[in-house]
Amino acid sequence: MIFNKIFILGAGSVGSIYGALLSKQEDVNLIGRKEHVNAINSKGLLLYGNFEGKYNVKADTEIKEIPSNTLILLSTKITDSEKSIKEIKHLIKKDTIILLLQNGLGIEEIVKKILPDNEIIRAVITLGSDFLEPGKISNVSYSNTAIEKTKNAEKIAKLFNDCGLKTEVSDDIKSHVWKKLIVNCVLNPLTTILQVKDNEIIVNNLKPIRYGIIDECIKVAKTEGIYIDPSIKNMIDERIALFTNYSSMCQDIMKAKKTEIDFLNGKIVEIGKKHNIPTPMNETMVASIKFLEEKNEHRRN
Repeated sequence: MIFNKIFILGAGSVGSIYGALLSKQEDVNLIGRKEHVNAINSKGLLLYGNFEGKYNVKADTEIKEIPSNTLILLSTKITDSEKSIKEIKHLIKKDTIILLLQNGLGIEEIVKKILPDNEIIRAVITLGSDFLEPGKISNVSYSNTAIEKTKNAEKIAKLFNDCGLKTEVSDDIKSHVWKKLIVNCVLNPLTTILQVKDNEIIVNNLKPIRYGIIDECIKVAKTEGIYIDPSIKNMIDERIALFTNYSSMCQDIMKAKKTEIDFLNGKIVEIGKKHNIPTPMNETMVASIKFLEEKNEHRRN
């Protein structure tokens, strides 16, 4: 084994898939919600799709102890990141590595502020999944994982590749982050507003909206020193056309949960305002998702 322990902090659909595959070679603990944990401990974790099978991986609702030489994959919602890390800060060792699996902008700053002396590694993943029910996850697509080049990145990448998770170490993780951000700025709000599966938004009627969002993102990225080739439009269409799952944001709204819109389109709007760049398409996406969140909030109350 490479690590004494690997924790998947936030074992939803994405975290569960990574944890299941890594458990082939490592001592892995999934940290998730009680219903999911109970199902896994009683019947095993069942994956459907590309990594189909039953995985007898350990699961718990909290981290009680962190040994030396531990890797933590943080796969909570970005909105839960600060709280999740603060809750285990007193357990974290100097050599504990945190690998960030979330989408959006700003997650590194959140975690590094809490753990300034630990190795914090940004990862960008391309994976489509559905949380079917506690203990059952569907994986409809997996392309690769890009890991920021740091002291232990190569070691982690080798482990991931050995476990079936195609992974590369990148010298330019910011470009990966921004390209994935733009995909999510198109995919997540549109599928959520329309309540459809990902590939259903790749139609000509929605092309002006998709491309309008992308054009604004490209302009904003440039102000941050990131050049994005406009041909990314075709790449995004081709990629999304392969996804047959409901986006994570759509699933959040269906389950009346808070979304990550503030760290996706919300960041584009925020940076745009800073540089006096109009972002009306992204502003519309943010306002629409906020409306759906508030509607769910009123229903709960």
